[in-house]
Amino acid sequence: MEIDSLLDVQTLYYDPAALKFARGREIFEKYSRAERIVVNNHWKIEELNQNPELIKKWNQVKAHNLVLGVKTSIASRPNTRSTDWIAPSHSSGCAMACAYCYVARRKGYANPITVFANIDKVIAHIQRKCAKLGPKVLTEENEQCDPVYWTWDIGENNDCSVDDLVSDNVKDLIQAFVNIPNGKASFATKFVNRQLLNYDPQRKTRIRFSLMPEHVARVVDVRTSPIPDRIAAINDFVAAGYEVHINLSPVIIYDDWQKDYAELFQQLDAALNAESKKQLKAEVIFLTHNEKLHELNMQWHPQAEEKYLWRHWDDESDKTKNRFGLPVLQQRKLSQNGMVNLRYKNNHKAEGVETMQMLIEQFLPCCRIRYIF
Repeated sequence: MEIDSLLDVQTLYYDPAALKFARGREIFEKYSRAERIVVNNHWKIEELNQNPELIKKWNQVKAHNLVLGVKTSIASRPNTRSTDWIAPSHSSGCAMACAYCYVARRKGYANPITVFANIDKVIAHIQRKCAKLGPKVLTEENEQCDPVYWTWDIGENNDCSVDDLVSDNVKDLIQAFVNIPNGKASFATKFVNRQLLNYDPQRKTRIRFSLMPEHVARVVDVRTSPIPDRIAAINDFVAAGYEVHINLSPVIIYDDWQKDYAELFQQLDAALNAESKKQLKAEVIFLTHNEKLHELNMQWHPQAEEKYLWRHWDDESDKTKNRFGLPVLQQRKLSQNGMVNLRYKNNHKAEGVETMQMLIEQFLPCCRIRYIF
């Protein structure tokens, strides 16, 4: 995915309050050729989020629209698996269009990047919180996040590699963590942005390159960097001072998925140098899908649903809902926010976890699994 085709901003929706901040003015001027539209709320923009016609233009909306706003709630919250803390968002949404993305189902019919102008307040919050936390006190639960530093996810609702194309927010965060003695940044990405190689993170930022078999990614990882490009970037990012892990998420169960992951791990083992292998770890998360997102995808990208993501229907004898005639693998589960999620049935999930552990041990023995579920 070339940068020019990924993001070509033609319309800038902006909250005038963002122009009170230096970063907001920088972004406003950077996209001076775009049509500028004033909005009162970056979260609810009727012609974007409430317009069902835009489902047919999902990719174009992401490529051609940008929202500039102010983050009003500067707060962090504890995390338990990937990082110790979730940082306040410096952006939300994405120019990429992965078919399983949970952020999309929260924002209605369009989910382009929303970038926040008050990055200084986000960084100041993290600095204060780290100062209050003091040296990291290890527990059995948080040691796997990092044995030395309090780790912060700076990309929960976004992809930082793409955000860096829009503004210096990501650069500022990476460089801020260099000077936070007890903190480390972390984010997952599906986009290779080699501009990040110039930011001198000094091992205080962890990048998790998301990986899956290439032929699956071509269907579900829409508008992202090809898997071979992500693998090829790992050595360079390690050499530039990043800690680099892999993010095997989501793991999708389909016919012969085990064979495909074995080949993926062999590709990794052959591509990585000794320095990269020495520090390599993995996060492994099996697919959780969502009924509301499924309904949106059936209008936007039905092939992803029918071939990979939707393996559930009410009547197991009714194969008419899926033209591939695939077996039922998923079960419904009501989430805490009242939404209906689909997860693999317990027996399929248990077998999948065991298989993934075996495959990594056999074909990528240098890699330690941080957690798997």
